[in-house]
Amino acid sequence: MYKFLSFLFMFQIKTFTFNPFQENTYLLTTEQNEGILIDPGNYEQSEHQELEQYLNENNITLKYLLNTHAHVDHVLGYEYVNRTFGLTTRLHAEELPVFRAVKTYASNYGFVFQEGPEPTELLEDGQVLHFGGNELEVLFCPGHSPGSVVFYCKAQQFAIAGDVLFYRSIGRTDLPGGDHATLLRSIKTKMYALPNETIVHSGHGPQTTIGSEKIYNPFVNE
Repeated sequence: MYKFLSFLFMFQIKTFTFNPFQENTYLLTTEQNEGILIDPGNYEQSEHQELEQYLNENNITLKYLLNTHAHVDHVLGYEYVNRTFGLTTRLHAEELPVFRAVKTYASNYGFVFQEGPEPTELLEDGQVLHFGGNELEVLFCPGHSPGSVVFYCKAQQFAIAGDVLFYRSIGRTDLPGGDHATLLRSIKTKMYALPNETIVHSGHGPQTTIGSEKIYNPFVNE
């Protein structure tokens, strides 16, 4: 299902909750009705239809596809988005091995993974992505996976954080390429450097703020 999150000055943010992992797929829409899809987790045909219906009903043209990281629950809809909209995802170079590995283990979780083309446009730390008059900064935040990134919108003070930081929790680090100390360092040096009022939209669960997590997160606080 999808739920409305907020209307912002430049970006409108919608979250869809997809697949058995209850992964949050984010759709950012510009004032020109261009859509940026982040972490396509749609798996069932009904989820594909839900996404496409929303785009059609709101006259949104899907123009860009991004991934915070490439664990299976965040890329299940990649082949569908590529086939339907002709988009190839962008992710960090360190995440390519994670992306390539999905086809080897997806069946362990009960998924039939449809493999799409390998990403050719790679993200870099500090890179600023321009979408008309809108901007997202790429923050390299490894630890949950080797190439995890966070997409930060300074103008509107929100971050699409993937599985780096959750409401009162952090991403797991027991999967291949994960490292607990590295994740804590990423959160402290990158995410906790953001303004306290920054809204964090995570890969699972509800949104939170940087200021709140600094105080109440039992895994990493100031």
